[in-house]
Amino acid sequence: QVQLVESGGGLVQPGGSLRLSCAASGIRFRLHSMGWYRQAQGKQRELVASVTSGGPTNYADSVKGRFAISRDNAKNTVYLQMNSLKPEDTAVYYCQGVSFGPSYWGQGTQVTVSS
Repeated sequence: QVQLVESGGGLVQPGGSLRLSCAASGIRFRLHSMGWYRQAQGKQRELVASVTSGGPTNYADSVKGRFAISRDNAKNTVYLQMNSLKPEDTAVYYCQGVSFGPSYWGQGTQVTVSS
């Protein structure tokens, strides 16, 4: 059974930092591209950052220079380090894993940036 479990969300003040983690099981993690998406209330889900199985990364323009995605294949885990957080980063953050078959999603973790 495939499971992606996100953790690390919470409430943070503007300018603060959070680190999200997504632990995967039931998939050949090292063969999957992994991504972080977010969905703010009333808006469509959007890609935040992704990392391929080979390592190259991609970021949404809105988070470039502030967020960093990384993966640890030994731990089957992908991370999203979020710095200089802004109120507009408030959303539910989802982890996604995709290879040549179907994509898999986690249940999401809430990130709220507010003073």
